[in-house]
Amino acid sequence: MLQVYTGNGKGKTTAAIGLAIRSLGADKKVYFCQFMKTLAYSEQAILQKFAPQLKLTTSGKPYFIAKEGMLTDEEIKKWGDMIQVYPEGKPPKDYVKLVNDSLKNLLEEINNTHYDLIILDEINVAMYYDLITKETLEFVLNQIPSDIEIVCTGRYAPQWLCERADLVTDMQEVKHYYQQGLQGRKGIED
Repeated sequence: MLQVYTGNGKGKTTAAIGLAIRSLGADKKVYFCQFMKTLAYSEQAILQKFAPQLKLTTSGKPYFIAKEGMLTDEEIKKWGDMIQVYPEGKPPKDYVKLVNDSLKNLLEEINNTHYDLIILDEINVAMYYDLITKETLEFVLNQIPSDIEIVCTGRYAPQWLCERADLVTDMQEVKHYYQQGLQGRKGIED
């Protein structure tokens, strides 16, 4: 079964974590692969404590990326060294390699260990930013045995992936505290 959690609202990764916790409670094995994230998020500390029933991997850089034209000069200046802007279709090669190596490692891992649930967190965003191709993700999905549940999260889920999925949840933002100038609380909202 393939599930997709997408949309502009909060909760995509949180929903995937909830499914992982439910699976662990049923004595299932989980592979939780985070794309475009480093080990800087508070949920990772607790997820790592579930090893070896849950394996957590990350493939992110300590900066954000954006395609040319997505941000104003003022926004780019505000981000400073924390953003790398690239021409459409030409993402940073080292980032492409990092993400694709993570997918190769996933395929090697599932050949050696049986997992019941595989979560590809922020995979949709990695595709949107050209870090992986449609063909690569299709290949990976086709290699995963049909008895393994797969979850793909992140904004910008492509139409072909939604059509292929058995369940699609579109998280919609109705109201967000950022709009009121508020910041999330450390460890709860980040």
